[in-house]
Amino acid sequence: MSTVKQGTPGSPFVSRAVERLFEGHATSDGAGVKLTRVLTRELQPRLDPFLMLDAFRNENPDDYMGGFPDHPHRGFETITYMLAGHMRHHDSAGNSGLLEAGGAQWMTAGRGLIHSELPEQQDGLMEGFQLWLNLPAKNKMIAPSYRDIPPEAIPEFVRNEVRVRVIAGVADGVVGAVTRPDTEPLFLDIHLPAGADFAQEIPSSHNAFLYVYRGVAKVGDQEISDRFMAILANDGDGVRIRAIAPTRLILVAGKPLHEPIVQHGPFVMNTAAEIEQALQDYRAGRFGQAFVARQP
Repeated sequence: MSTVKQGTPGSPFVSRAVERLFEGHATSDGAGVKLTRVLTRELQPRLDPFLMLDAFRNENPDDYMGGFPDHPHRGFETITYMLAGHMRHHDSAGNSGLLEAGGAQWMTAGRGLIHSELPEQQDGLMEGFQLWLNLPAKNKMIAPSYRDIPPEAIPEFVRNEVRVRVIAGVADGVVGAVTRPDTEPLFLDIHLPAGADFAQEIPSSHNAFLYVYRGVAKVGDQEISDRFMAILANDGDGVRIRAIAPTRLILVAGKPLHEPIVQHGPFVMNTAAEIEQALQDYRAGRFGQAFVARQP
């Protein structure tokens, strides 16, 4: 697909095209929580620095009530964004936090922690995303930390009837709830009425994708339907999105690290030796020590 010059007035850019479409595959994790795995391990090199994206949308309590009991992480960050429902976080240092509808949690696993995410509801819709963001080699063994972000702490703006929530990064001059060096992540939740357009600048060096979770969007001449991910080609410095119907989607972008990725379940390091060390440390009970409760 060809790229065209298009953007916001005064800030023209070359809009990216859709490189590939992916439909996530149904799976389960934790204690049987049904979810859709959208960004899989096979896509990690292409979407560096992102490692995984899970989407969950369950109205049947049997599909989510087991939650995600105690499990370890090392070497990356997790971003949990709730659209509906409530989830309680506990960790190996005795910290606790509540993820509310419209809120998020940004957790840096760093050198290691054990945590759980358990539903705090008996019925109703449970919907949201968990995104895994890699840490550079120099930061994989930093002290773990987490931050609960209530709904009112996530900045929003409205442009031409399009509502945008800025979880991370900067959009339209609005600084998100979280910013990060090295990977420079952008994470937007975008709500578009039918026929609306939205344009967002993205550095040409950054990898980017969008995931539609309601409605139908269009980038160039490519339609993206509900529950499909579109990988955006690195052929422009922004993206222009049009809603064919009332549409909601997330737009995610980040600066690639260009470092080796070695993953073993919940551990993501740069070498096999580091993975073996992570396993030894976990078995020896060394995860979660000197835990920093809140990010700066």
